[in-house]
Amino acid sequence: MKNNMKLKQNNDVGNEVEEDDGYEDVREMGRATGVPKTCKEIECITIIGEIEGHYMSNPQKKSTKYEHIIPILYAVEENPDIKGLIVILNTMGGDIEAGLAIAELINSLSKKVVSLVLGGSHSIGVPLATAGDYSFIAPTATMVVHPVRTTGLVIGINETFEYFKKMQERIVSFITRTSKITKEDVEKLMHAKKELVSDVGSVLIGKEAVEYGLIDDVGGLKDALAKLKEMIADEEASKIEKESSHSKDT
Repeated sequence: MKNNMKLKQNNDVGNEVEEDDGYEDVREMGRATGVPKTCKEIECITIIGEIEGHYMSNPQKKSTKYEHIIPILYAVEENPDIKGLIVILNTMGGDIEAGLAIAELINSLSKKVVSLVLGGSHSIGVPLATAGDYSFIAPTATMVVHPVRTTGLVIGINETFEYFKKMQERIVSFITRTSKITKEDVEKLMHAKKELVSDVGSVLIGKEAVEYGLIDDVGGLKDALAKLKEMIADEEASKIEKESSHSKDT
C-alpha cells in the first residue's frame, strides 16, 4: 500500500504538517479502511466495472482487481468479529480465471454471504452473483448469460475449441452448483440467438433472473441486509442450541 500521508499548510503558524487522510485506501482498494480490521458484524465488498485478471485492463475503464479482493476475503474469513458479508455487484464481466477464483473463494467462506446485483452482473459476473448463500437482484438490474468468448488472435484448430468448451463447462458447473437453475436452462440461455444484436446469449432483467432460478429474490439493499442479519441470527441460535444440547448430554 502506498504511503497515504500528505502535507497540509497550517494557517496559524505557516508550517507544514503531516496528516493521514485515508484517501489512498479509497483509490487503491475501493474502501476507506483497506483490508478490514474492524469489529463490525457485517462486512461489505463491491465488485464493479471489469474483472481484471493477469493482464491490466484499459486504464479508462473502472475495474475490480482480484489481487485486491482476495486478501479482503481472506481477512473477512480470519476475523472472528465478522459474522456475514454482503457482496454488491455492478460488473460487465471480464477475466474468466480471475472471476472464477473470486467466486470460488466467496463460496468457500464459512461466514454467511448475501449478494446484491445493482445495474448489472454480466458474463463472469453471473457466477459471482450466485456464489453466496442467498442472492438479490434490483428490479431494473440485468444479467447477460453468453458462451465463453475472447478477443485478439485465436488459433483456429480443434484444440482451441475444446479448451473453450472445458472453460465453459467450468462456468456452467459452478452456476448450477450455486443456484437453482438447471444446466439445460443455462445452456439454452447461453445459445439464444434473438437477445443480443452481435452475439448469442440472453439478457435477464430483474424478475426474469429469479424465475429461471439464477437469483433467489428481487430486492434492494435493505432486503439484502435484512436477509443477512436473519441468517446470522439463525446460525447463532443454532450454535446456542447445539451447545445446550451437548452440555445436557455430558
